[in-house]
Amino acid sequence: MTEKTYQTPCGVIHYWVDKAGETERCPLAFLPGLTADHRLFDRQVSHFAGKRPVLVWDAPGHAASWPFDFHFDLFDKARWLDGILRREGLEHPVVVGQSMGGYVGQAYAQLFPGKMAGFLSIDSAPLQRRYVTGAEIWLLKRMEPVYLHYPWKLLLKQGSEGVSTTPYGRGLMREMMMTYDGDQKRYAALSGHGFRMLAQAMEADLPYEITCPAMLICGTEDHAGSCIRYNRAWAKESGIPLHWISGAGHNSNTDRPEEINALIQSLLDKIEN
Repeated sequence: MTEKTYQTPCGVIHYWVDKAGETERCPLAFLPGLTADHRLFDRQVSHFAGKRPVLVWDAPGHAASWPFDFHFDLFDKARWLDGILRREGLEHPVVVGQSMGGYVGQAYAQLFPGKMAGFLSIDSAPLQRRYVTGAEIWLLKRMEPVYLHYPWKLLLKQGSEGVSTTPYGRGLMREMMMTYDGDQKRYAALSGHGFRMLAQAMEADLPYEITCPAMLICGTEDHAGSCIRYNRAWAKESGIPLHWISGAGHNSNTDRPEEINALIQSLLDKIEN
């Protein structure tokens, strides 16, 4: 993977790309969740790189994509993603978004209808306003002080153990959270801003329609917010197939990487064959 940068009005985004694979195949764009970084998809990138074009980023404000001004929203992230994809000649990707990355994928679908060749949501949830309560949106807007005043060692423990059920997944999340060790203010600002822009995107009450081949994935042990409830409702209303990953937590792609890779491949096969 080659590390590259993309300049925005708010800061520089770092991303990694490998175009050594067969260029006629659908490229994969991996979008990590809030406070995670490109390493979240290491076991997906290593599996697919060399077979087809692959791209993964450190989302704005995350890890290497720092310093960054937090005056942007979910739609700005989708526009910057589109700019990166156009620069790399990967304009019709299969977007694989974990948690917050899945929300970015839905914003991308809203802004650029017809551009995604496919969409795969990993432990994410729908952006449509009707799925969330007013109380949930109220809470999303007020999370920064919680993360700022929470004891860091406890936050580190709960943040890493709460998203995964495996030693690898927990260790990786702890390693990614340690990026912010010694700067809890940055971690709180990053988290708070992420949840606020998520609430704002929900309040926009847009269709966020997924018209390309798509798949929903959720770990059976995903206890982050109401992901399980959201995914059940999302699948029922949209008709998008939902795959439960037995024993996996919120970062199910780190808990069951082989199973997730097989599901990604099955979606690719549906698109390309």
